[in-house]
Amino acid sequence: MDLKLKDKKDCQFDEVSLGEVMLRLDPGEGRIRTARSFKAWEGGGEYNVARGLRRCFGMKTGILTAFAKNEVGKLMEDMILQGGVDTSLIHWMDTDGIGRTCRNGLNFTERGYGIRGAVGCSDRFNTAISKATANDFDFEYLFGTLGVRWFHTGGIYAALSKESCATVLEAIKTAKKYGTVVSYDLNYRPSMWEAIGGIEECRRVNREIAKYVDVMIGNEEDFTACLGLEVQGNDASLKELNIDGYKAMINEAVKVYPNFKVVATTLREVKTATCNDWSALCYADGEIYKAKDYKALEIMDRVGGGDSFASGLIYGLMMGYEPEVAVNYGAAHGALAMTTPGDTTMADVKEVEAVMGGATARVKR
Repeated sequence: MDLKLKDKKDCQFDEVSLGEVMLRLDPGEGRIRTARSFKAWEGGGEYNVARGLRRCFGMKTGILTAFAKNEVGKLMEDMILQGGVDTSLIHWMDTDGIGRTCRNGLNFTERGYGIRGAVGCSDRFNTAISKATANDFDFEYLFGTLGVRWFHTGGIYAALSKESCATVLEAIKTAKKYGTVVSYDLNYRPSMWEAIGGIEECRRVNREIAKYVDVMIGNEEDFTACLGLEVQGNDASLKELNIDGYKAMINEAVKVYPNFKVVATTLREVKTATCNDWSALCYADGEIYKAKDYKALEIMDRVGGGDSFASGLIYGLMMGYEPEVAVNYGAAHGALAMTTPGDTTMADVKEVEAVMGGATARVKR
């Protein structure tokens, strides 16, 4: 596996993510429709990776995003600062006070319990980052002068608007120009793509992005919807894919996109909202490696589990560990992240490594 990471001493950042950061409003054990109070968190698919790499794994990370210049934007910045992620790359946009010119995104999320699944209700139209263009960020200065070892973005941000599609491509092309490793999480959201051209536009954009990606992340639905890769498992339903089906899907992806040095996917079987089977696969160097199985994993909050998988995987790859070790960092970190509330991790690397080594949940004193 030849990722050719830039030397740490030549780069200001170990990793930078590009994407939207929203204010998550969480009713705790209750429901959105009946709540009278909410816990506030920050979160976003691409940002969660940067925060995980910073807080759990101790890397220097930054976030490329945009906020409306108001009190909610300042609150979001404060939350990001508390997570240790560099905020100097944030683009601030003037707003008119009621959100006509731009606003900050909100995401109401209830966790689910037992037979009641988790529910998300986002409010993100006309947000600052969806209106931002590549001209609002100095990618040449970031990648060419400051230096970035790893760049991460994903399909949630790409689906926000026509502007974000173009911004992702410009960022990735510039990152590659300066030798930065690029990872991308397909993260297909049909409701988001519908407004800007549906699945046809989703495939057009993601197929172009895929040409520049070193590490591609996604589940079976992502690869089919975003890249048009059709692989049959036990039957015609992608949800029935067995492990061999997943492996065939990954092998097909690598044939179509030989630039993929690593392809990774999480494996999740939902038994109830609070009990899932969980694992992951990782392709590298012509081989496919499977992470440890977490059977009947008890879940407090599943949101952000895939992002924490991505940050654990990236950490393992950046540290130069074998792919089998890297995918186990991802699976263990994702599992731990789902045992705590909020989108972002509350684990540290020692806990991740203990879980990888088979640690139990016995009390620690």
